[in-house]
Amino acid sequence: MKKGGGEAGGILNGQPVSVIYADLTGHAMEAGTETDLTQAKSLLENGGIIVRGSEKGGAFNIVGDLARRWLMLPNPHNRPNSDVLRPWMNAMDITRRPSGMWIIDFGIYADENEAALYQEPFAYLVEHVQCQRSSNREGRTSGNWWLHRRSGEDLRTAISNLKRYICTPRVSKYRLFIWLESSIYPDSATFVIARSDDATFGILHSRFHELWTLRTCTWLGKGNDPRYTPTTCFETFPFPSGLTPNIPASEYADDPRAQAIAEAACRLNELRENWLNPPQWVDRVPEIVPGYPDRIIPKPEHAAELKKRTLTNLYNQRPAWLNHAHHVLDEAVAAAYGWPADLSDEEMLRRLLALNRERAGTPKSDQ
Repeated sequence: MKKGGGEAGGILNGQPVSVIYADLTGHAMEAGTETDLTQAKSLLENGGIIVRGSEKGGAFNIVGDLARRWLMLPNPHNRPNSDVLRPWMNAMDITRRPSGMWIIDFGIYADENEAALYQEPFAYLVEHVQCQRSSNREGRTSGNWWLHRRSGEDLRTAISNLKRYICTPRVSKYRLFIWLESSIYPDSATFVIARSDDATFGILHSRFHELWTLRTCTWLGKGNDPRYTPTTCFETFPFPSGLTPNIPASEYADDPRAQAIAEAACRLNELRENWLNPPQWVDRVPEIVPGYPDRIIPKPEHAAELKKRTLTNLYNQRPAWLNHAHHVLDEAVAAAYGWPADLSDEEMLRRLLALNRERAGTPKSDQ
């Protein structure tokens, strides 16, 4: 075995390599240039930031038109149905077009009598969820059939003080990050990064993080799509010094490095949003009650073409403006590390691994 847990060289994917690692990657390298990312350690500075979306465990989803009808109805305790109705997003809503679905969410602790006061949402769950859930062997799932299977307490706590948060699919062809308003409830097929600053968004969407995730993720399905795993992809990733997730964004708001990344990230997001929903093709309509994002309504003459405007299709095409926006972002992130912007993939990973091991306190003798 080589140092770092790699097998002595051989042929990998038709190419000669001097070492093959446990993640079935390899490299023809000189001594001292190993990039065995299976040796990366979780970093305390990244803890408690990424959480999985909610696992509902039943037919809690409803179409938007039904949700809007309920939002206008009164209840016997004079509380609005907006207390328990939220727009909902799953991974396909990120990679494709948003479905416009909503979710019934009675939170964590609501008892049955309290939930029943929200007349129409509760009646819907009686019809569509109660029978299925009451026969479940898991006590909480059957006994509290009107609540989601997993309470999502960590998720709720993580985003409770945020106006927006970063969301990414668990599995997708491309590693995509988007902004969601905190009124939107994410599905278990997504991960939430509980940050609202553009600098963090930019670092995550940089080439540095993308390469790291492609070497630390798992792979799934016929398309062999990368699956983002928090413990290996996020918790091990060494953010630029002074811009780590354990530092409030307000503390580095005046840092020129953070400002450059934030500016590039904002521009990338703005351009993508304009491509996804061209202002000439859509109308933005306020929801019928306050507290929710505006609705995006396709203009009839552009509805068919708009269906093709997805993030997956955008990154399949990779137009010049998108490449340029990512290049500007990558340059800003490279400068934040104090590294050249034109590093090779392998050199970039080598430096990131060295930074990870330095912060994790890994002795050099273990490398």
